[in-house]
Amino acid sequence: QRQYGLDNSGGYKQQFLKNMEKEVDRGRMPPFEYHKRKADMMESLAFGIDDGKTKTSGVIEALCKYYQNENKDVRHVWLSAGVDHFHSSLGDRGWGCGYRNFQMLLSSLLQNSLYNDCLRDTTLIPSIPKIQSMIEDAWREGFDPRGASHFNNKLHGSKAWIGACEIYSLLTSLRIKCQIIDFHKPTGPMGTHPRLLEWILRYYSTDNEGGGKVVCTSKPPIYLQHQGHSRTVVGIEERKNKTLCLLLFDPGCPSQEMQKLVKQNGDGNSLKLLRKFVGSLKEKQYQIVAVDGVLSLEEKAACCRASQVLTSEKIP
Repeated sequence: QRQYGLDNSGGYKQQFLKNMEKEVDRGRMPPFEYHKRKADMMESLAFGIDDGKTKTSGVIEALCKYYQNENKDVRHVWLSAGVDHFHSSLGDRGWGCGYRNFQMLLSSLLQNSLYNDCLRDTTLIPSIPKIQSMIEDAWREGFDPRGASHFNNKLHGSKAWIGACEIYSLLTSLRIKCQIIDFHKPTGPMGTHPRLLEWILRYYSTDNEGGGKVVCTSKPPIYLQHQGHSRTVVGIEERKNKTLCLLLFDPGCPSQEMQKLVKQNGDGNSLKLLRKFVGSLKEKQYQIVAVDGVLSLEEKAACCRASQVLTSEKIP
């Protein structure tokens, strides 16, 4: 229970305050800054809105420019629609990756008019405790009772790790059409998952065939989960040697590093933060959550019933 944040040791607010107190004790934070940041945090939580202090915008646009001029290794690249990067803060370090990836995905959906109706009550990025409450609301609607029971039907006020099933339940409760795909075993040599990369290539390249070397798609990013961590897929490269390379936003990467991508000088070194080749994806299992449009109320009800029986599609 301690490993998954279910040991009643408090949640985001308690961890934020405790970590700031440690910073003050070590002389790294002056007391006036502690009180200012505490007040900002309490205001953010009261309104249920993320404070934006860990956000980096403009990375996808910078990547688009970079690839237009990159001639050495990349044959084609497909990029998600605009996505803001969010990294973990003092309040969620060590357990908040799933929530931060949801914020990234939502930042893209909020820029897409297709999702305006679904998201009319969520026009700003919610804070982590607010996202916890939103998942609890989805459970109350009847989504994924088995998953809800794993968390004793309660996330708010805890440091509980969430995964693909919770993201699926939350999105579907908002009438956002999505699917979970389960890559439950390696499909290549040395424990690799080439079929994961092939699936992601199809996701981005379907309806985006032809065109130039750089394809800025209207596709939302993809939530990518493995044991102990999750990240956000924001694009995929097809290299001149025919290999594929994922582009990932990692919530563990601080905004100072992400800013280098926005201000980059064109040498591509900062892209090492994002690039993941098939040989570096060697977890035993991966799950993805991919968004694909909007649900009617009837379709949402059908998805709710289905989630009570089946949670994911497995790629054989």
